[in-house]
Amino acid sequence: MSKIKDVAVIGTGVIGIGWIIRCLAHGKRVRAYDINPKNKNDLIEEIKRTRPFIKKVFYKNKINLKNLSFFTKLDEALLNAEIIFECVPENYSVKIKLMKQIGLFSKPFSVISSSSSGLLPSKIYSKCKNPQRGLIGHPFNPVYLLPGVEIVPGKKTKKVYINKARKFYKSISMNPIMIKKELPGYLADRLQEALWREGLHIINEGHATTEDLDRAIEDGPGIRWSLMGTFLTFHLAGGKAGMKHMLEQFGPALKLPWTKLKSPTLTKKLVNRLVTGTKKQSKGKSVARISNIRDEYFVNLLKLRKKYENKIRN
Repeated sequence: MSKIKDVAVIGTGVIGIGWIIRCLAHGKRVRAYDINPKNKNDLIEEIKRTRPFIKKVFYKNKINLKNLSFFTKLDEALLNAEIIFECVPENYSVKIKLMKQIGLFSKPFSVISSSSSGLLPSKIYSKCKNPQRGLIGHPFNPVYLLPGVEIVPGKKTKKVYINKARKFYKSISMNPIMIKKELPGYLADRLQEALWREGLHIINEGHATTEDLDRAIEDGPGIRWSLMGTFLTFHLAGGKAGMKHMLEQFGPALKLPWTKLKSPTLTKKLVNRLVTGTKKQSKGKSVARISNIRDEYFVNLLKLRKKYENKIRN
């Protein structure tokens, strides 16, 4: 179990807030940094909104807000931090500049973890004083509930920091996915991107609405994927012979020109279809209201999944 207690979270957007809530729920001391002091109010509001879900998943009666400090000066936020979560916009120039500062102000042996969802760690840490302790820790939204985190090392990342990060993520009830070496988009986002691009083509060509495509996942593959991924699902599709028979049966279909994985141009017409479609799907509910429904579902799903996943994985 990780001995790390002091955490710094740089940036209090959706992902940063998610890390803060998850760490607080596990008794960590969190120093949050944001250049805008008004964002502290949004952070507190989100902590209050998510409390019922945190309680059900992690069995915590309350989050101790005394463990949370908010700063608008980076050097103050990094004081004593043993692990640092960088959660600023997905932009190389912004992250490179920030990592240079973090390298100067942070403790010598702290882990520096970027929450990037696809950028290369070697480039992000290229100007950092100590790139050997920099890595990617890519979570999934909502971070305070979902257990997955992709750990991606850079070319100069030392194993001791990878191990430190892995132990820490486990200490906050996460299941680290260890990526062997850096690649753009990592694993999950490459898979999601393929689905997203294909969906954009289908909508662009007028074959379906955003709701049609969401239902196509929600009522079919999505239910299967919540317990097992693509490969084990396809293994079962092969019957008694498993994957071998599945490939013999459906392998030839891979040659058919069904997919168009190059992204279509985001024209005004396509953007309008996406915005209009999702607005219609939300049926007037606010993002906060839909988030509450989603979180309640995830809580129940995670509990249900826990009963069955051990039977498959152990």
